[in-house]
Amino acid sequence: MKTFALKIKKFLQSEDGPTAVEYAVMLALIVVVCLTTIQSLGTNANATFSKVSTSLTTASS
Repeated sequence: MKTFALKIKKFLQSEDGPTAVEYAVMLALIVVVCLTTIQSLGTNANATFSKVSTSLTTASS
């Protein structure tokens, strides 16, 4: 149990811990930006396809 506590203490004192947290925050921000962009593109594509579908329906009538 002492070796585990020593490993935890060593990890918290090293510079790797904060660096890992910074990378995790950057990754989270990138994921949020990607999801927002994909949602926006999907909404725009859906509107375009709906407009084309409406145009085709009225043109064939």
